[in-house]
Amino acid sequence: MTAEIHLPTKSLYEEDFNLWLSATAEQLRAGRFDEIDLENLIEEIQSMGRSDRRFLESYLENIIEHLLRLAYWDSERERNRNHWIHEIVTFRNSLAKILKDSPSLLPYLEENFLPIYASTAKKVKKSFKLDVPLQSPFTIEEVIDPDWFPIDIENDNQSSLES
Repeated sequence: MTAEIHLPTKSLYEEDFNLWLSATAEQLRAGRFDEIDLENLIEEIQSMGRSDRRFLESYLENIIEHLLRLAYWDSERERNRNHWIHEIVTFRNSLAKILKDSPSLLPYLEENFLPIYASTAKKVKKSFKLDVPLQSPFTIEEVIDPDWFPIDIENDNQSSLES
């Protein structure tokens, strides 16, 4: 059982965000809608959506970067492939968790895939001096598929990119 919080939530938002969250949740549960700091609540709800999109973009960038390393960095592949594969799996799992909670974000990811790929490829090309294509050799379905890799990870052959 929680103690009732009867503080002006508008000023509380600026002074103690966590306490503001607790007070707002309590006000909602109790049906005390006239006490709710609607302006900041709306802002926070919108911010949550933006945060999920930014996390999706970040996970997608990291997946693409590691897929490009795996596919095109021949001289480092033998030494780093297990680490890169681990990173791809980790980022895919994180991305999948967000999409499981918010499947309506998948179209956003699909719409933004090509620009995200292009900017990531430029970064990889510049940072690692790799000759990677600026147009994606991967589809969004491949990139988020938990079982797909641009090489045969069992035999370390470039499978998908050569076919």
